Amino acid sequence: MMRLTWLQPEDLLPHEFRQAEEEGRDVSSVRARWLAAGGCPCPPPSGASPHRASPELRALAESLLTELEGLTDEAERHFEPVRRLRTRREAPISGVQGRQPLVAGRGGTGESPAGPTHPARLHAAWLGRAAGCLLGKPVEKLPLEAIRALAKSTGNWPLHTWFTARGVPPGLRDTYPWNKRSARTSLAENINGMPEDDDLNYPLLNLLLLQRHGKKFTTHDVATTWLEELPAARTFTAERVAYRNLLNGIPPPRTARHHNPFREWIGALIRADVHGWTNPGDPAAAAEQAYRDACLTHTANGVYGAMFAAATIARAASGTADVHESLAAGLTVVPEDSRLARAVRHGIQLAEKHRDFDDVVDQLHATYGTYHWVHVVPNAALLAAALTHADGDFTASITRAVSGGWDTDSNGATAGSVAGLLSGDPNALPERWTAPLRNRLATSVGGFHGTGFDTLAALTARLTTEPAPQTGEPAPQEAPRP
Repeated sequence: MMRLTWLQPEDLLPHEFRQAEEEGRDVSSVRARWLAAGGCPCPPPSGASPHRASPELRALAESLLTELEGLTDEAERHFEPVRRLRTRREAPISGVQGRQPLVAGRGGTGESPAGPTHPARLHAAWLGRAAGCLLGKPVEKLPLEAIRALAKSTGNWPLHTWFTARGVPPGLRDTYPWNKRSARTSLAENINGMPEDDDLNYPLLNLLLLQRHGKKFTTHDVATTWLEELPAARTFTAERVAYRNLLNGIPPPRTARHHNPFREWIGALIRADVHGWTNPGDPAAAAEQAYRDACLTHTANGVYGAMFAAATIARAASGTADVHESLAAGLTVVPEDSRLARAVRHGIQLAEKHRDFDDVVDQLHATYGTYHWVHVVPNAALLAAALTHADGDFTASITRAVSGGWDTDSNGATAGSVAGLLSGDPNALPERWTAPLRNRLATSVGGFHGTGFDTLAALTARLTTEPAPQTGEPAPQEAPRP
């Protein structure tokens, strides 16, 4: 019998218990009623519990989800709000740790960041995002000990090249099987171009978004673009719930809250690249765009993760910043007391303290191991640690991000995007990472299937400076912000 992942009420409810507790709410009485009725207390790690719930249990789960969400003004206050900090263009963005102030809209040399070298940086960023994602695909969902054991068995530890099944002892393969959907296209012996992945689909969607609506798009425009171009089966976690909510007539931004326990997971962060790429040298503008995108599916730290990534990428895209200045810019656009910001700072501090990245990873897992492997907080900490420890080196950036576990393909993708920008040119990336991509990607989004990364870079560069499209129709009004 078909089971839809990330949507069944009986699967969502245990995740909601955990998410509500992370937000500081007491759900003990609701959990007790669920357990007394025979409900499972543990969130399913892969989106669906092994057995279908009875109609009565499913109805109870639906009712309890609604109760936890709350529909009154009093209940709304339980949701951790999204606080927008220093994301207006007119507000100066200050540097940190004694560095020079970052000035919105400038790269630091007096030259336009979107100058003649910007397309080359974008080409490297697209290639870097693809390579980092592809590196992480075969070990997505695997525990940290599995990633280490599989890589060590083939002499690939510390991780420095693609994963391979060649030479892995049969017993180890049985204990730690590769990601079954990805292994056939992402192990070294199988790679032939970039296979479809949501970490590449969302940047493509955002190219369409900017083509149709310009940089002043609304959250409603994001929703419309999804419904027109994104197959529902290509969504996961918070995005799948929000998509379902749209189909049920629920408008943004409530789409991010209604029966959506994944509202602080990594999905909005992986959509942030285009917002950074098209605002080189302007972290504030990038974060503002990422905010409007993220509010369709996420709240609080889920939104902050997207803003942090977009601002980091925008600073790296300027061509005048190193990785440390880029991460510092990312931190300026999120509340410094948020769980996201604290985790990012912790990751950076660990990377600065330890020479062996395995020690960094072990401490991150000890601190954040209670989170789901797709939650934005541990993954943002790992991403920041990997980029800091690699100090701008491309191979070190993507291999550290992937070797740290959790959401391996998403972390590898974002690390590759940042490190690709910092490299400045696609020819600066090692050929072992770019040649297997064969300058093409697979996708079910729009008309992009088979498109080359050079073509995508050229389109992204045009969208960096193009004026907003003139549709002759009034822009849809955005829903009130949380």
